[in-house]
Amino acid sequence: WRPFEQINVRGTEHVLQACREHGVERLVYTSSPSVVFAGKDQCGVDESVPYDFNWMKANGAHYSMSKALAERSVLAANDANLRTCAIRPHLIWGPRDNHLIPRLIERARLGRLRRVGEGKNEVDITFVANAADAHLQAADALVAADSAVAGKAYFISQGKPVNCWQWIDQVLALVNLPPVRKSISQKAAARAGAVCEWVFRALPKSATSGRGFMEPPMTRLLAAQLGTSHWFDISAARRDFGYEPAVSTSEGMKRLGAWLRSQASPGQ
Repeated sequence: WRPFEQINVRGTEHVLQACREHGVERLVYTSSPSVVFAGKDQCGVDESVPYDFNWMKANGAHYSMSKALAERSVLAANDANLRTCAIRPHLIWGPRDNHLIPRLIERARLGRLRRVGEGKNEVDITFVANAADAHLQAADALVAADSAVAGKAYFISQGKPVNCWQWIDQVLALVNLPPVRKSISQKAAARAGAVCEWVFRALPKSATSGRGFMEPPMTRLLAAQLGTSHWFDISAARRDFGYEPAVSTSEGMKRLGAWLRSQASPGQ
C-alpha cells in the first residue's frame, strides 16, 4: 500500500498544494475507472456509481484505493480559485506504450499469458490520442467560471467495448504471435493472485531494491478485472466538453502495428 499511497495520494496532495500556492486556476486529474470497480461486471454504468472502499480494502486493491482517494481530494478541492475535474480513461493503449503492450507481448512470448474466465467479457479501451484529447477538452471547458465540468469525474473510452481476449489476440497478431490458448478460471486466478501478493509482501526489501516499483505478476484485483466485463457510458463527457473518440479502434490498431514494426525488439 505504501508506494501507491506515496505516489497517488500524497503526490496528488502536493500537486494541489502547488496549484494553490502558484495561482493555478485549472487542474485536470488523470484518474481511472478502477476507482469504482468492485469485482463484478459493470456494463454501461455512468459516473453515479460510488466508490466501494470496503471491497477495495478486502481485496487488497491498493491501486484502486489510492486513485479513488486522490480523485476524491481533487474533486473536493474544486472552488472559485481552482477549478478541477477528473478524467477516467479506461485501458490506454497505442504507440510508445511502455506499460501494457510490452507486458502482453513479453508474457505471450514466454508462454505465460492465460485467458482468465470464459473469455466472453467485454471491456472499454482508449487510444492514447483520444485520452490526450479528452484532457485538453476538459481543461478548455474549465475556463468558464460557471463550468459544468468543474468538480466532476468523467469516463473516457473509444465509445464501444471490445471483447477483452479477442482484442489481446489482435495485439499479439501485430507481432506475429499466436492467440492466447491456455486458460484459467477466475477463482483460480484470484487464488494465484492472493498467493503472489503474500509472496511479495514476504520478500525482504533487499530483493527488490534498486529495481524500481515492482508488482506481483498476478493480483486479486487483476484477476477480477481480467475475468469481468467493464465498460462505461461516456455521454457525460460528450455532453459537457464535446469529447468524441477521433481515432477509431481500427485506425488505432494500424498505428500501433506500424509502431511495433518500427521497433527493433518490441516488448523489450
